[in-house]
Amino acid sequence: MDKLIVQKAIETLEIEAEAVLALKERIDSAFIQAVACILACHGRVIVTGMGKSGHIGRKIAATLASTGTPSFFMHPAEAFHGDLGMVTDKDVVIAISNSGESTEVVNILPIIRRIGAKIIAMSGKEDSALGRNCDYFLNIGVTREACPLGLAPTASTTATLAMGDALAVALMSSRNFTRQDFALFHPGGSLGRKLLLTVADVMHTGEDNPLITQDKTVKDAIFVMTEKGLGATSVLDEQGRFVGLVTDGIIRRAVEQDYRCLDEKVSRIMCQHPLTIRQDELAATALSVMEKHQPRPITVLPVIDEQHRPLGLIHLTDLLRHGVV
Repeated sequence: MDKLIVQKAIETLEIEAEAVLALKERIDSAFIQAVACILACHGRVIVTGMGKSGHIGRKIAATLASTGTPSFFMHPAEAFHGDLGMVTDKDVVIAISNSGESTEVVNILPIIRRIGAKIIAMSGKEDSALGRNCDYFLNIGVTREACPLGLAPTASTTATLAMGDALAVALMSSRNFTRQDFALFHPGGSLGRKLLLTVADVMHTGEDNPLITQDKTVKDAIFVMTEKGLGATSVLDEQGRFVGLVTDGIIRRAVEQDYRCLDEKVSRIMCQHPLTIRQDELAATALSVMEKHQPRPITVLPVIDEQHRPLGLIHLTDLLRHGVV
């Protein structure tokens, strides 16, 4: 039984891989024209399909929308009952049907034609109702399905999905779509957080920013650090400018050498030239600075402005909490 399971699983992957590789021969002038049609579109790309083709169509529409091509999915049955009002003459409709004869899809083609939108067909049969009523035809046909009965859409849906990805990637490249553009459309994802979050978005500022003047004692610094809970405090001069940093590690090492330092001025033990960062830098840059510090990584960075005024403090846990790491 186990041997049969493995055998059928491998056969499925081989058949579907074969179906995808066959698409390479179909990246031709028709594909280029379809891409050019979408690039010239001043409206949106509307993807439609019934059944399994509809499920794949939803994914294609989502991929297009997230990679720089405004797009949405329209259910063909709902379209026939009012949703065709979503379509304008500035739009491009990608209609998906492996047979090219899906009733719900075929029924809305004349109305789409009348509206004036362009139609890109993704089908396995060019000599079909869909193939004969489109502006551009993309062949996603397969020689066989992975389903042993030859009935359930398997290889055909995989090929359709791959062709949709090929369209999306070709459009991305043509639009010079960047990582920053991708992040803009994915602000909730890890890439979006890394490319959009700035230090100002995550730093501790105002009352949460630990500060102490250089004439205060090390003991005073401990009280400030305990209250703010960040394990560090920025040190200021009489004009309120940043002149150093004290961390719990610095204090521990100083106390280990001479506990009487607790009553001395904090300026005696502070780090006078710590690494700092500006508030408009990316949070990911702050993380990189912390990780690459030698001889060992650090966990806090003071945030200062051009006049060396302390604006805030950023801690490694802030970056963890916001998913930058």
